[in-house]
Amino acid sequence: ANGVSSSDAQIISHALVLADLRGHDTHGTSRLPSYLSRIRAGVLNPSAIPELSVVTPVVAQIHAQNGFGFVAAHRGIHWAIEAAKVYGIAMVSVKHSNHFGMSAWICEEATKADMMSMVFTNSSPALPAWGGKEKVLGCSPIACGAPSGKSPAFILDFAPSVVARGKIHKALRRGEKIPEGWALDNEGKDTTDPTAALGGGTMLPMGGFKGAGLAVMMDAFSGVLSGSAFAGGVTGPYDTRKEADVGHFLVVVKPDLFMGLGEFKERMDTLYRSVVESQKKEGTDRIYFPGEIEQITRAEREEKGIPMVQAEIIALNEEAELAGIEKHVAT
Repeated sequence: ANGVSSSDAQIISHALVLADLRGHDTHGTSRLPSYLSRIRAGVLNPSAIPELSVVTPVVAQIHAQNGFGFVAAHRGIHWAIEAAKVYGIAMVSVKHSNHFGMSAWICEEATKADMMSMVFTNSSPALPAWGGKEKVLGCSPIACGAPSGKSPAFILDFAPSVVARGKIHKALRRGEKIPEGWALDNEGKDTTDPTAALGGGTMLPMGGFKGAGLAVMMDAFSGVLSGSAFAGGVTGPYDTRKEADVGHFLVVVKPDLFMGLGEFKERMDTLYRSVVESQKKEGTDRIYFPGEIEQITRAEREEKGIPMVQAEIIALNEEAELAGIEKHVAT
């Protein structure tokens, strides 16, 4: 109803619902109204067809044509998977794109194909340089994944901020306060008000200068390298004033380059056991492997359903009304 092809809509909806299933509600279906408002404002092209140019047998660049980041990243990761099957490694740079939601879904595309991956993207300014109070760095996630045997696949996906910016948007939608230490207001003071944090304030990097350094790395590999916006020039997914011009960087590695795939998976299983069976500190009931909590949450939600608050249901129903389709009923 908003000009997105059926095949592209499937890619986008799969990634959004997967985020909800994994417990990352901040990157799930609650994002849909912001994407559609950008389409209506004419700053996101719903029918864009990503253009892939092969640079070398193992390197390609995708011009996303200001379309959905989900669609460009989907094409990019699958091209890289096929190239890595032949050459062992492949990388794709994506330019002039948009938000692609939760990075973990892209890593999962690779692990399902028995491939390792690294997924980078840049984003609109949300973090200060270390010691500053001005938003100059993106809250840009770094993600990677690797297949395993009997144990859960390794999928690590985190933003360089104390928390993902979507959690502050979620608190704002739900009328909730945020904890101290998440963000600063426009005067550079700690705040628990999501409006102050998202307005003239700024989020805080995790680990001090380490998180700020990771944010610079994401901008270098995703924005500078691709030819997209960088250095604070990316437009956020909730901003309807202009095109986003996001850049992505995808790397796929064939894990059985130096040993058989079976041996690699066995070694990943050993790594899993060494982590989860290690000695627990006082007060810890269980140690989890990166991505394992999300897999447990997914199994629970596939059985019991995805919890949503009334404000999120209302927002989706409003989109349904605009699209001329039946509303969902809140329960």
